[in-house]
Amino acid sequence: MSARPELPREFVASHKRRRMMDAIAELTADGGYEATKIADIVRRAAVARKTLYDNFDGKEDLFLSAIDSSLTEMRVMVEEACERTEGSREDAIVAGLEALLDFVAARPAAARMCMVEAISATPSSARLYDAGMRDFVDLFRNRAPKGDDLPSTIEESLIGGVAWILQLQIRRGDAEQALDLLPELSQFVLSPYLGVGKVVDAGRRK
Repeated sequence: MSARPELPREFVASHKRRRMMDAIAELTADGGYEATKIADIVRRAAVARKTLYDNFDGKEDLFLSAIDSSLTEMRVMVEEACERTEGSREDAIVAGLEALLDFVAARPAAARMCMVEAISATPSSARLYDAGMRDFVDLFRNRAPKGDDLPSTIEESLIGGVAWILQLQIRRGDAEQALDLLPELSQFVLSPYLGVGKVVDAGRRK
């Protein structure tokens, strides 16, 4: 019997990093950041303690890396969904919302980590959350329909509202049903630009 081919070292190292980031997301979702210990993380990720410290400075560094990775993945999914959409600006916004909700539904632990736990876990995680929110505000501003006589803070208000609604959904333990929010969130973010009647249909096309 031939020997099993050895996996590339870079692949193994990357896989272990991913397991550790997934582990801290799951553990903080279950019990919060403060209650999560290094021993819990290495046990959940099935790695040695030395492996964790070879890759990260400690629990907070791992936590911040996991948040940054999840926020980046979320933003890329939204951007790509918007770019793939052929049609109006409102179609692109609905597609981006759907991608965001799909991430929350498919990755509830990661969503809770970067949208709920990050806000209050550490000062650095709060700054990462704020930076992520600013990225989504900029993305929305670049894609939103043009509206006259709207407040200068309209994009911040709408993205903040979406985040708050998703945080409530996640805290209730209903992250897997996030896609059910697509019609009402589509209406919420687009009605200032288009009016309520048109937006309901846009939100229900998906």
